[in-house]
Amino acid sequence: MASGDYYKVLGVQKGASKDEVKKAFRKLAGQYHPDKKTGDEAKFKEISEAYAVLGDDKRRAEYDAYGQSFAGSGGFQGFNWGDFQSGNGAGFEFDINDIFGGFGDVFTGRGQRERRGNDISIDITLSFKESVFGLERKVLLRKNNVCSVCSGTGAESNTEFISCSVCDGNGRVREVRQSIMGSFQTVKACDACGGKGKVPKEQCKDCKGQGAKRSESEITISIPAGIQDGEVIRLTAQGEAIKDGRPGDLYVKIHVDHDKNITREGVNLVTTLPVKLTDALLGAEYTVNTLDGEVTINVPAGIKHGEVLRIKDKGVPKAMSQRGDFMVKVQLITPNRLSRKAKKLVEELRSEGI
Repeated sequence: MASGDYYKVLGVQKGASKDEVKKAFRKLAGQYHPDKKTGDEAKFKEISEAYAVLGDDKRRAEYDAYGQSFAGSGGFQGFNWGDFQSGNGAGFEFDINDIFGGFGDVFTGRGQRERRGNDISIDITLSFKESVFGLERKVLLRKNNVCSVCSGTGAESNTEFISCSVCDGNGRVREVRQSIMGSFQTVKACDACGGKGKVPKEQCKDCKGQGAKRSESEITISIPAGIQDGEVIRLTAQGEAIKDGRPGDLYVKIHVDHDKNITREGVNLVTTLPVKLTDALLGAEYTVNTLDGEVTINVPAGIKHGEVLRIKDKGVPKAMSQRGDFMVKVQLITPNRLSRKAKKLVEELRSEGI
């Protein structure tokens, strides 16, 4: 049984008309059918169960009367998934073409799904500085690449092409598919010829007619400035190659090492600067290590603990060749022990109200 309220499962109000219920089911079925990329068999089964009840007047009336208590009440006889799969549910009728009318070429055969190779993913670790400024990183991957001998055709040089024996030159084959809605026919591109209707008389000896061969290839990855830990870069058509189709994509997940002195806050970089108490009182110059190198800053007299000094344009690069700032948080350092002379001087300061 579907979890929760059948009306909520379909996203309709309790007083919804039969047409509204049907429309809601068709929309959800188109989204979650297992044969689609967005498919979810468990979710599809749930919405189908809800429609089997709410789409039938008698079952809906029983459901409205007994609600979720039907399981042991004897009033509502429950849902028989086997009946629904075969389309023989008592009092419940459906038209498979009507339900999947919105699916388009995937189910009607008016077109065909694009063949594409598998996507692949890799992980790359960057230093903190590399993540801030960006870089180009070359990686060596072993994957299916387009055959360099036949350029992906799968054919020997100058060989003729003959009609595909699997699809009789049509480029498509009919296939009976079993689903939780029962069995129905689909038309898809012929795997043997890739939908072309013709195959080479002599296959490429290097890739054995596959059009792709496992080999190493060097890929250059442009990593943008300011990328953050956990972000993913997608390189279109840099995945696995496939005959008579486009390659899959390459996904690069970024991992960024921490810097022991510098952190990031948006487009700004932040560090902590230990400042001696006397320097805070009288002012002084300090050297700060930024990602661009050492920068000398002026610590003004009377600065307080936690105050922030700003070094402009030394942060993370952003649009229009601009950059964030480098923020320096002041941390006052107080001595753990004072000499006799230092203690006397501090007592004199205290007597002055400082």
